[in-house]
Amino acid sequence: MTELNVLEQFLDDSRVEPEVFGLRPDYRAVLLAVDGLVPGPSDEASEDLLQEAEAAARRALEDLPVEQLPHVAAWRAAYRGFGAKPQRTRNSLEALLRRAGSGLPRVNRLTDLYNAVSVLHQIPLGGEDLAGYRGAPRLVRATGTEVFDTVAGGEAVIEHPDPGEVVWCDGTGVTCRRWNWRQGRRTQLTGDTTTALFILDALDPITDHALHAAAEDLATHLADLGPDVRIARRLLAAGATSREGD
Repeated sequence: MTELNVLEQFLDDSRVEPEVFGLRPDYRAVLLAVDGLVPGPSDEASEDLLQEAEAAARRALEDLPVEQLPHVAAWRAAYRGFGAKPQRTRNSLEALLRRAGSGLPRVNRLTDLYNAVSVLHQIPLGGEDLAGYRGAPRLVRATGTEVFDTVAGGEAVIEHPDPGEVVWCDGTGVTCRRWNWRQGRRTQLTGDTTTALFILDALDPITDHALHAAAEDLATHLADLGPDVRIARRLLAAGATSREGD
């Protein structure tokens, strides 16, 4: 069992580089480092939450196409800001919303939970296995030489981000490309994950209140995934940081 102060130290070392804030000064992220999770397959609770998220997505898309939802549109603009084409590489929120009509994926109760929270709050939300990390997470503008361990055509391959691309990385390489587009193989959640990192991304018009509400909702559901779950949180924003633990 990882002590809470170890999780807090991990988050204390995380950072967003100034070049990223230079691109989007309105960017904010809440990071949750979690330990004590009990793995398990999709269950009744995760199914209920996914169905709630699917219904919320249908309501949100009654009057607007997905690309015109305010937070999706903001992320599309952010992608264009570093040269990505959002119609080809969709942020994680848009990708989930586009799947919600035919049914969100059922993977395991941990992945189901964070996918549902992402859709319910319309906030991109990434989940990764903390055991795969080598050092703290950093959000940077890539040089193009960083290593990204992924899968293509069913085979493990090494790719490299485009120069200037916004990527999450650790001491070994890229953990997520294009801000919140595709996560790497090395830190992906599995059916055996017991310690995890979650990143909730926000741009205007999402308010700080809405961002923290999504983080609180996620933390509440995570606390139900084991009797000894421990959670540390940190806000990353231009000119301000805060941390708290559960």
